[in-house]
Formats: sequence, structure tokens, C-alpha cells
Amino acid sequence: MDVTKSSTIGAPRARTGRTAAPGAWDEAPCPVLVADAAGAVVTANAHATALFPAAVPGAPLSDAVPEWLGAAHRAAVAGQEPGDAVSGAVGERVYRAVARPAAGGGSRGAGAAGLVWWLSDDTGRAEAEAALAVERARTAFLSEASNALLATLNTERCMEVTAQLAARHLADGVVVVLPGAGRRTPLAWAVDGGGSTRALLALDPAEVPGLAEALQGFPPVPSRWIDPEALPTWAVPEEFDGPVCAVAVIPLPGHGVPAGALILLRREGKRGFTEPEEVFARLFAARAGAALSAARMYAEQAAVTQTLMRELLPPRLEQIRGVEFAGGYRASERGERVGGDFYDVHPTAGEAGASLVVLGDVCGKGLDAAVLTGKIRNTLQALLPMADDHPRVLRMLNDSLLSSHHTRFATLVLASAVREGDAVRLDLTSAGHPPPLLVRADGTVEAADTRGSLVGALPEVEATTARVTLRAGETCLLYTDGVTEARGGPFGDRMFGEERLREALAECAGMPAEAVVERVQMLAAQWVGAGEHDDMAMVAVTVPRKSPGGVVSAAGRGRGSA
Repeated sequence: MDVTKSSTIGAPRARTGRTAAPGAWDEAPCPVLVADAAGAVVTANAHATALFPAAVPGAPLSDAVPEWLGAAHRAAVAGQEPGDAVSGAVGERVYRAVARPAAGGGSRGAGAAGLVWWLSDDTGRAEAEAALAVERARTAFLSEASNALLATLNTERCMEVTAQLAARHLADGVVVVLPGAGRRTPLAWAVDGGGSTRALLALDPAEVPGLAEALQGFPPVPSRWIDPEALPTWAVPEEFDGPVCAVAVIPLPGHGVPAGALILLRREGKRGFTEPEEVFARLFAARAGAALSAARMYAEQAAVTQTLMRELLPPRLEQIRGVEFAGGYRASERGERVGGDFYDVHPTAGEAGASLVVLGDVCGKGLDAAVLTGKIRNTLQALLPMADDHPRVLRMLNDSLLSSHHTRFATLVLASAVREGDAVRLDLTSAGHPPPLLVRADGTVEAADTRGSLVGALPEVEATTARVTLRAGETCLLYTDGVTEARGGPFGDRMFGEERLREALAECAGMPAEAVVERVQMLAAQWVGAGEHDDMAMVAVTVPRKSPGGVVSAAGRGRGSA
């Protein structure tokens, strides 16, 4: 065994600096052994004799004591300072030995009189140091595991990391089992800390004792109750060489619901899992389960968000029954994709029916306002059969909002567009909203003569409807006040204003609907720069210059919101 040196713990000394006279150690409570410079035993007290039965006077020291102590004596005799302690094993115990010159020896080295070796049982300290080293290693591993597991919110990647870490520190082979999705169960394997393999298999967790219970969040089954020979083939990785001698099933606790379970495997010839090892495995499982649960919750929330966004985000509008539609939206908050402004385009039934355009602005912004936009949009969808009667639609929408728990209000503008030969007839109704702007073929810009009260605030809503006609190349722009009230300019404090909007639209005469929207969006964005602004939404309705030819007329197509 390797000899370990440490600082000297004082042994009994005479006032001369040497050890006490012969016989003084006979009453010492620890083993004391005297050996001369030639390496022979001079004497030993009763404790030393009990520890080293062969340590009788005259016997070679090398034959009486372990090699580590004999080597330390030879080194000291050779002239090294015998002040440092050495330690080593004596049977199953660990002893620490300190040498002092015997009476009559010199101040350095053993001299003629030899050395006196004082020994003390150091097993407890050695065991404590070993346990401390183990705990330090485990703490470092748990810290590493936490960092690695929390570095991703991808469920598959989290499974792989869990299997690799567990196969490196807890067992020779690991199988990570997640709760099944339908008839298939997600698995991940790893052996000796190597790369992991994932699969989705149809299996029965009850084939492994304790696994079905662990997947339901019940306490683990003691590993001694699991027969390794009864494991199904899917529970042992293909790379796992040799028979399995020990198995442990550890639950992976999650946030409210179980996140899965670990199957830990050890090869033949190794001991089974001890209770402290299973406790340590559960500490790792708590971290892995939390990470897997967080990844699963993130995936579920992402799926829900994607589904909701599919209804809230504005789609690309196209031509419907000979009328071009284009929409644009810019959220007020950076990073936000939805807000309080929205627009919809609803093709009504029948080839000759009018398409209903809705553009609105809900009080507030962000997700709170987006909730109300969803309610308004769904209500308007249900009111489509009466879309040709704008005042009635607004009254019914107003009653619906007043009867809800929402305290927000909204402004709206409705536009019914129907193709009549080479022209398009528009019925425009504003409810507390800026009136739409009409861009004539010669560049003239005029506001539609419509006005009304906002919805969701007063018991009665009043509005007037204006009927206008658009010719080839002419456009009607519906927009929210986020465009005209956008502050920017040289000093960042001036509004974009309706006058600038009119000037921009005058340059868009004869342009397609999409080009008109892009032009206005670009100018508004340049005006605002990096400053704050409200939600901006707009819809352009344009009569194409060419014959409508093939037109888009798909039910449900063109419905969008922002």
C-alpha cells in the first residue's frame, strides 16, 4: 500500500528532545515499537505485540511489520528526518506511525540506538476522508448534471443527456423510460457513458418489476427484489456486454406528474446497488426528472401557442372574386407577434356575394388585448349571414361585448366589397375608427364619409354607412390609428399624421394592393425608427387594372388577425 505522509502529531518526548527512556512507553495507551539501525526489533509494548505478533526482540523488522512501516524505518535510518508521520494498512485497519530517536541516538537520523515508532489507529479519519472525497465527487457530478440537463428544453436531447450521465456515474448501462404516448413508449439507452440511442417502442412496462409503478410516481422497488434474468430484451441495451448481475428502477419525479423512470444495470461480477447508491441515484433522478418535466411542459406550451398563433397571426391575403386584398401588421412590442389590432377578410357564400373586410383596434396591446380580439373575431364570424347589414352587426357585437367580463372597448371599420363589372362597390362603416382613405386613379386621396361610436363601451352604438365605387387601379385603405399617431421624425416627438399618410397614398395610385401596404409600412417604420409605437394594422382593397380572369374564391381563405 502507498505510504501517506502528514504533519507530525507530537509523541511523548524527553526534555532533551529525544524520546523517553526505555520502558517509558510500556504504559502508553498505543502501540510502541523500537527498532535499531540494523533493522532489528529491540522491544515492543503489549499493544504493539498484539498488533504485530512477530515483533519480538531480535526479529527482523521487515518480517514483523507491514512493508510500508519497514520502508519508512529504512528511509529514516538512511539519514532522512524522522519527523513526518506515515500511514498504511494493518489488516483491515489504517494506522499512523510517528518515529522519534531512541535514547542515546543522535539529533538527526536513527543513530546507533535506533528509532521508536509510535502508532495510532487512523481508520476513522481515513474512512471520513474517503467518504468526504466520495461526497465531493458526487456533489460535483450533481452540479455537472444540473448544468447539462438545464441547458436544453428539448425532450429528446434531455433524454439522451440523462442516459449518458447516468451510464457514466451510476451504472454500467442505463435505460430511460418516459410515460407512453398512445401505444408507444419513448426510450433512450446508454452504456458506459457513451453515446445514447433513442427509440419509440410498443412495450409493456409491467415486464420490469417496479417500472409500471415508477411511471405512475410510486416509490421505487428495492433492487434486491428484481431478478436480472427476467428482464425483457428491450430493457438491456444491445451494446451491454455480459450478463446483468444487478438492476435498480428509479422514478423520475416531475412537476406534478411523473416524468419517467431509470433502469440501472450492472454487469456480472460486480456487487449490487447499496442503499447509499440508490439514494444518490434518486438525487440525480430528481434533477433529471425536473429537467424532463420542464422540457415536456415547454413542448406542450409551444404546441398550444402554435395552434393559437395559427388563428391570431395575419395570413397573406390574395385576390377574391376579382378584388385584390393585402394586409400588413406591426406589433407595438419588440418580440411580440400578436396584439390589439386585427383584420379579417371573409368571403361570403355565393359567387356574387360580397366579401366582408373587418379591421379593428382593441383598447390596450399585447396578449391581454389579443384575448379580446379573438372574442370579437369569433363573434363576427358567427354574424356573417347578416354581413350586408353593418349597423345590425355592430349592435349585436356591442351587446356581446357588454355582456362579457371584459372591460375593454374596441373601434372597428367594416367594408363589404362586391365586384360589379369593371368596378367594385364598397359599403364602408366606421365605429369609432378613422375613416378609410380612397386613392383614385389620378392620385387624389379622399376620406370615406362614415363615422360612428366605438363598440363595447356604451349601451347603444351608432354608425353611418358610406357607399363608394372603386374603378380599375383605385384603392381603399383601412388602417388603425397606430399608423397616424406613430411618433418619430428628427426629434422623435412628431406624429406621422394623416397628411403624411395622404401624401404617401397619392404616390401609390395604380399600384397593386400589396405594393400600397408595403409602401405605407416602410414609410411609417422609417418615421418611427427605433422609437416606441402602438400596434399598426392596415388592409388595402384594390381593383386590379387587368381583367380578374382566374380569381381566388376559397371559403375561409383570407381570414386573418394581428
